[in-house]
Amino acid sequence: MKSVSVMEGDSVTLHTDAEIKKDDLILWRFGAEDSPMAEVNRSAQIISVSESTKGFKDRLQLDPETGSLTVRNIRTEHSGIYKAQIIGNKVIRKTFNVTVYARLPVPVISRDCCSSSSSSSSYCSLLCSVVNVGHVTLSWYKGNSLLSSISVSDLSSSVSLHLEVEYQDKNSYSCVLNNHISNQTTHLDIGELCQIHSGNISVYLCKSSASVILCVYCSFIPSDSECVCCCDTNKAVIQLVISALVGVATVVVLGFEITSGKAEQKRQTHTSSSALH
Repeated sequence: MKSVSVMEGDSVTLHTDAEIKKDDLILWRFGAEDSPMAEVNRSAQIISVSESTKGFKDRLQLDPETGSLTVRNIRTEHSGIYKAQIIGNKVIRKTFNVTVYARLPVPVISRDCCSSSSSSSSYCSLLCSVVNVGHVTLSWYKGNSLLSSISVSDLSSSVSLHLEVEYQDKNSYSCVLNNHISNQTTHLDIGELCQIHSGNISVYLCKSSASVILCVYCSFIPSDSECVCCCDTNKAVIQLVISALVGVATVVVLGFEITSGKAEQKRQTHTSSSALH
């Protein structure tokens, strides 16, 4: 079996590498079901292509001289096993395991405002991210030296990798996304993303529904560049408890004031009635 890797949207030719004689019959099949794809019957001068097989419509081209099969504008769903059978004086079988890789997105580098070390005055926290990728590796490089990497096999909705650099760092950094046959690189501009600011802005965001109040604690760093916001529900719970206690105290105080006012009003009324008698 021969392994073949190809990028989505490209064309791939599966070569039989066999000497085809005039009376030979060539059959191509695809997938675990051995679905018929194409046939060359040179003696009958018949060339047929079954384009209904798993979305191969208008994509297949068959060479009548060599029996080689070309798939144009190949898609990821065309990954699988391709089998060629050359029937003549003897039977020759060729098997290809074709893997089609999706085109890679460009990694996005953003400011990570809320990492554990983001409060440091000398370090800038960054995040390199990609979405909807599979069978890839995401890596940080300092020059040509690998700093860190993370690999995913199955399709993942989001993959990210953290990096911390000094604000005054003059080295060259890049984030690279790659698979077996291609890569995408984004270079870090420290001066643009890692601007020094006076401090963070912390806010509590709350939303009420019926008798429930939901709060989250969010921290931002003022910047003209993109910045990841970090929200902490634990801090929000603490704040919510404090707010609840303050609310209870307020209700108690208001209740006491209302009760005292009513008592005073009743006393004054009683005094006025006694004076009239």
